[in-house]
Order: sequence, then C-alpha cells, then structure tokens
Amino acid sequence: MASSRNFIALKSILNKEIQRFMRIWIQTLVPPAITISLYFVIFGSLIGSRIGEMGGFDYMSFIVPGLIMMSVITNSYSNVASSFFSAKWQRNVEEMLVAPVPNWVIVAGYVGGGMARGMLVGGIVTIVAMFFVDIQIHNIWVIITTVALTSATFALGGLINAIFAGSFDDISIIPTFILTPLTYLGGVFYSISLLPEFWQGVSQINPIVYMVNAFRYGFLGISDVSLTLSFAVLGVFIVSLYTIAMVLITKGIGLRS
Repeated sequence: MASSRNFIALKSILNKEIQRFMRIWIQTLVPPAITISLYFVIFGSLIGSRIGEMGGFDYMSFIVPGLIMMSVITNSYSNVASSFFSAKWQRNVEEMLVAPVPNWVIVAGYVGGGMARGMLVGGIVTIVAMFFVDIQIHNIWVIITTVALTSATFALGGLINAIFAGSFDDISIIPTFILTPLTYLGGVFYSISLLPEFWQGVSQINPIVYMVNAFRYGFLGISDVSLTLSFAVLGVFIVSLYTIAMVLITKGIGLRS
C-alpha cells in the first residue's frame, strides 16, 4: 500500500515537472540550441580553424562533448532551482511536506524533472552539433552514464540552492558566481594538459573537469583524467548532495516559516 502510494506521488511530481518545462518549451528548450550554435560558429569555425588540432582531433570535434555537458549542467540545475523555489514561494511545498509520503519521494521527483530537462536539452544540442561536426561515439555506455550522473548531481545542487534561497534573486547567485566560472574552467574549450603543472593541479579541484573529461572519453576515447576517478567523484557528489538535501527537507530548514 505504502509503495503504491509513493509511486503515485513520485509519478505525479515527475509529471508536473516535465509538463512545466515542456509547456514553455520555447523558453526552456530552444535557447540552448541557439546558444550552442553560436558557440560552434565562434569557437568552432572561426577560432577553431586557427587553433588546429587538440588531443589528436580537430578543435570543433574536441569541444563538442564539453558544450553538450555545459548545456546539461545549466539546465538540470536551473530547472530544479526555479521550480522548487516557486513551490516554496507559493507555499505548495508545505502541502507536500504534510502529505503521507517520505521526503525521498519529493527529492526524487524534483531531481527527476531536472534530469529530464537536462538530458533532453543535451539530446537537442547533440542534434544541433551534427550540423557542424561529424559526431563520433567511442563508448555509448560511458556517455549515458556520465550524462545521467552529471544531471542528477546538478539537479540536487539546484534543489539545495532553492531550499536556502530567500528570493528569486538568490537562485541566480550560485550559477553566476560559482557554476559558470567552474564550467568555463572545466576543460570545455581546452585540454588541461596544456596548462602549466601548477594550474593542472588546481584544475583537478574542479569537479566539472572530471565530468567533461568522462563525457569526452565516451565520444572521442580521450581524457585528461582517470575515468574511474571521474565516476568516483560523481558518486561522492551525488551521495553528499542527496544527504544534504534530505537533511534540509527533513528538518524543514528554509522551508518552514
């Protein structure tokens, strides 16, 4: 009985989240495709032609995995952050907290919605990329696993951001001052092996480096870091962020006035 109730609750939250971003698809799905096209034109065609090869591949092929991953990260994070904060601001979240369903269902529902948007945008960006470069696939399972774990990681991060946020402006602080710099310094546009030894060490502190490189390995078969280490980092972040989200929701921190 309880498992059936939990499944219905999870399905309801997940459906609501998916319908939410699909209803305004022009705002949620189209902009990433346009943005990524501009990246390909500017960094791929114009700048890439002067850079030449990187890691044994032409520059445009090299940056494709990073650009796809950048879209997945941004959309997974922003979807949950804006949706959960809206529910908190409208007091809808209080109804979920008093409902006879465990808190993990709430977390899984919102995170699942963020993952759905992130992975859907990733698929759209991949299709757009095919108009600019011949997509190669070295290991499809590495690609699927990496994109799923990465979208889950940043969906959880967006949930935690929304829990702490006190206004709509607060949900843009982390993406602007932390997420964006880490993404651009995460090896999207370059190989960290080109950096001086000191900065290579600094780059290894950036978790996005591991996500981008694991994803790039799935496409091109090359990576600046160990694939095993990349998955280990992703696993640690998912477990840590999930634990934090569960503690915050269970204690009602930032949710109960």
